[in-house]
Amino acid sequence: MVRRAVRRTVDDQRRPHAPVRPARTRRDAHRTGARLDRRGTCCASLIWRARLPMDLVPVSRRARARPSASAVRGTDFAYRSPLDLERRQMDTDSRDLDRIIADAAAAAVRIAETTPVERASWLMRVADALDAAADELIPLAAAETHLPEAPRLRGELLRTTFQLRFFADVLADGEFLGATVDHADPGWPMGPRPDIRRAMVPIGPVLVFAASNFPFAFSVAGGDTASALAAGCPVVLKAHPGHPRLSERTGAIVRAALAESGAPEGTFAVVEGVDAGVAALRHPDIAAASFTGSVTGGRALFDIAMSRPRPIPFYGELGSVNPVVVLPGAVRARGPEIVAGYLNSFTLGAGQFCTKPGLLLLPAGHGLTEPLRAAVDAAPEQPLLNDRIAEGYSTRVESIREHPAVTAISAPDPGSLRPTLLSVPAADFLAAGQVLRDECFGPASLVVEYANADELAGLLGELEPGLTATVFAEDTEIDDVRPLLPALTALAGRLLWNDWPTGVTVSWAQQHGGPYPATTTPTTTSVGAAAIDRFLRPVAWQGFPDALLPPALREHNPWDLPRRIDGKRS
Repeated sequence: MVRRAVRRTVDDQRRPHAPVRPARTRRDAHRTGARLDRRGTCCASLIWRARLPMDLVPVSRRARARPSASAVRGTDFAYRSPLDLERRQMDTDSRDLDRIIADAAAAAVRIAETTPVERASWLMRVADALDAAADELIPLAAAETHLPEAPRLRGELLRTTFQLRFFADVLADGEFLGATVDHADPGWPMGPRPDIRRAMVPIGPVLVFAASNFPFAFSVAGGDTASALAAGCPVVLKAHPGHPRLSERTGAIVRAALAESGAPEGTFAVVEGVDAGVAALRHPDIAAASFTGSVTGGRALFDIAMSRPRPIPFYGELGSVNPVVVLPGAVRARGPEIVAGYLNSFTLGAGQFCTKPGLLLLPAGHGLTEPLRAAVDAAPEQPLLNDRIAEGYSTRVESIREHPAVTAISAPDPGSLRPTLLSVPAADFLAAGQVLRDECFGPASLVVEYANADELAGLLGELEPGLTATVFAEDTEIDDVRPLLPALTALAGRLLWNDWPTGVTVSWAQQHGGPYPATTTPTTTSVGAAAIDRFLRPVAWQGFPDALLPPALREHNPWDLPRRIDGKRS
């Protein structure tokens, strides 16, 4: 019985055991960075050849003609690109990449024959191994990303291992298989019905592009990896250049844990380098891909996935401004509370969350300008993940500040990493076009002042879709909010009532997605139980003998799954 068996396995796996000893990597030598790739090709030609934007090219491979970020900003702390700690060039070459993907394709056949019980034990073992290595991994992450060890990175690693165990619970539940049985029915109203049975199967090897801003939860052992492994898919992980040593170490721990738990060789591998990522995406044995990052980079990869001779699903999480609507009653009732929550939300993690509230929609005459200025002025400066992000942030903030209708509530000197808060009337915001509507990745936000309910409704109808949309209102304003719900629903995958969007819990009901440009596939989520659906595809078996059916569809239900039988839940 799959549900009972998986739960026993989960309990066993939660018991302490010896820390997993990772396999030794082949790439022991650290080579210094250079302006040419390992074949002597200029990185600019790589971008042209792959038609990729500069933000997908590792920082260590770009020409460093500009002064350092610390020299430009004059910050109080030493600010260097994480890759400046120790330059190295470790791109996966084409021969190794072909071998890795061939191993993944071979493993896919074997993994598809495993039970949910087995895969749950893999996930639990990986989670335990990462927990055991926390004191090694967290300082490494801090050194490469500038993120604080506590509470940020410790909390993020906890989230990562929780997520792995959560997908073990998803496997135990069994609902993800969507097992459905229609017995033969000669009296079916539209004509005789054959015996037909439907269930989900793994899609095949999955290419995961790791993110920079969450070095654990959206990286090597993050949610995409966890959900793909749970689905029964081998994973080829394209490491992010912003934390290469952490990626290498985490990958070694994951591989060792999977091997010790009995997973086939080829179940998981890490590749590095922009060429390797593009080549993997084009490889015919890769069946799906996922990405978390910029709109520019994600769209370039999406286009590659769609231009293949046989296109594949590409699940990209790209950009989002996450508007927050505040109604007049909420301003009057709890203005200071909203100011404090807003500051904490848009500066959390130095504004490097995809759910950061980038727009605060306030009624004209709100009276919160001075409290907002005081709160932002008092906020500390935080380092960003790397020089590329810092430079992009400064450029984006300056482009917003240069608009003649934009005024500064709190704006530090150009190039500073201190939080920035700007303001603009709704009419001017709408007239400005795209320049004020795109995401600004970093600790900046824009207050948009609307004159009345009609202008607010018009504003919501013009915003770019995103991951979240939030409403702050009093219970007495419910009738004022109701007409806004169609526009809010069209805007985002998650709607919040009197809460801030930054936190994204891992749960059964979570939805982390939205219409483009938030994601490339608005029908899916990258967080929560339903994230597994991205890496499954439905197959129907018509008229097959019971002995040849997958266990999920056999008549006696050997895995004790929840199923729909002849239209009724069982």
